Amino acid sequence: MQIIVSGLIFGCIYALAALGLVLIYKTTEVVNFAHGEIAMVTTFVSYVFLTRYGLPYTLSLVLSLLFATLFGMLVYLLFMKRIHSAPHINQVVLTLGLFMVFNGFAGITWGYETVSYPEAISGSPFQFGSIFISGNEFFMVGLTIVLMLLFFTLFRFTKIGLAMRSAAQDKMASELMGVKVSGVFMTAWAIGSALGGISGIMTAPITFLSPNMMGEVLIFAFAGAVLGGFNSLPGTVVGGLMIGVFQNLISFYLSPDLKIVFVFLLIVLVLYVRPQGIFGGAKMVKKV
Repeated sequence: MQIIVSGLIFGCIYALAALGLVLIYKTTEVVNFAHGEIAMVTTFVSYVFLTRYGLPYTLSLVLSLLFATLFGMLVYLLFMKRIHSAPHINQVVLTLGLFMVFNGFAGITWGYETVSYPEAISGSPFQFGSIFISGNEFFMVGLTIVLMLLFFTLFRFTKIGLAMRSAAQDKMASELMGVKVSGVFMTAWAIGSALGGISGIMTAPITFLSPNMMGEVLIFAFAGAVLGGFNSLPGTVVGGLMIGVFQNLISFYLSPDLKIVFVFLLIVLVLYVRPQGIFGGAKMVKKV
């Protein structure tokens, strides 16, 4: 049970990172390979707020999320918007280029040595039978639940959420109906970057802070999104939680070095049986 609970806690991080990926993909049809590096830069900014300026954790978190939101908007306005009508492969290659640029920038600015990142809540863990959960882990789970509920409420019951769903289904029809698609795309990048930034801030106390800290997290986030269904937001959350438990079981019973191998074997098996993912629906194909 301790392994499963710990896996679910890790799965919360993967689910948040995957939600940001899927939101950008559903809205713009671009797979953002720089997603993890945006989260990493946001985490370094949060670390600067905490250590150099001595800000409280809550204020640092809010300011960091504001930075991540603005960062995502700038990435779209300065880079992605300019190739909005280009082939998707060009957009994907650009995100790979941004991945390398952001990683190199973080290494030059903050160095490549790992540093410890403070926990939101420190102290002895709480015991529930044979299960131990720390205060920081409770904070991670609680923050994840609140953000997911807030995100789904925004996506389902607000005008911007309606505009995002409309743009995801048919961009041309949305523009004809008066939806400013470029503004919707910018909003998707902003929210997706904020979700990624939160996943980075929650990852840092566990794996330490470094320019390469989000590499493995991004792999598992991709895996969770593919497993649950890249077009399904609830499926993405479930997929991230499943990946968290699965990789924890593999690490404990086999070897930590094999967890990535077995995660990808699971993905290959799922894609072979159900290519759209467990919760992904059939994609409609337009007839010409």
